[in-house]
Amino acid sequence: MEIKQTSVAGTLESSDIMITVKPAEERKIILESSVEKQFGQQIRNLINQTLDRLQVTNVSVIAQDKGALDCTIQARLVTALHRASGEESYDWKEIDSWKD
Repeated sequence: MEIKQTSVAGTLESSDIMITVKPAEERKIILESSVEKQFGQQIRNLINQTLDRLQVTNVSVIAQDKGALDCTIQARLVTALHRASGEESYDWKEIDSWKD
């Protein structure tokens, strides 16, 4: 998936996350989280796994987390990536197969 423009998904409400993605020369993740000490590494791992699954390499991800669950983080990231790529179709079966 190629990131063509900047896009945003999510909010700054409690238990949510706002994710901004934009084109970059390499993968970069910036995380601001109210639960950074407890879950920061897990959030970064989830973001990286999702980027890997969608084959996204050249992207800058800014994640402003307010205590979101993993499923919310992943949903917001997938939405922002699809918006930024301009793709209008989703492979729901592929995304559903990510469940562990």
